[in-house]
Amino acid sequence: MKGFLLAISMLFSLGAIAQMDDVEMIKNIMHDQELAWNRGDLDAFMEGYWKSDSLMFVGSKGPTYGWQQTLDNYKKGYPNAQAMGQLTFTNLQFSPLENDHFLVVGKWHLERTDLENLEGHYSLVWKRINGQWVIIADHSS
Repeated sequence: MKGFLLAISMLFSLGAIAQMDDVEMIKNIMHDQELAWNRGDLDAFMEGYWKSDSLMFVGSKGPTYGWQQTLDNYKKGYPNAQAMGQLTFTNLQFSPLENDHFLVVGKWHLERTDLENLEGHYSLVWKRINGQWVIIADHSS
């Protein structure tokens, strides 16, 4: 019986370790996104998103779909480094949903000179596709 309980305990521990590794991978991608944004590289920032017409972004004007449309909207809303400012993410919660899915809830802040600072919250649905974590749905306000 002790061997069985030890085996079950090890399986749960391995699952928890795998989730921790997944969280670290997602955190690293989001850190890379911050760095890309802060150097004014929206194309690199978008590498964290699913390159699909099914990508959903929900912002103040409602939902839009598609990786290219999301990039175009970012470029329109943030046309230069001054408008982009310096981005900081503060992740508040990582929740595993089902296999290969996470929900990440947090806050974003844009520190800008000569313009008003901006901030809000986000909920991101992440999915592991072909071994890579990508955002498949973003609700930012």
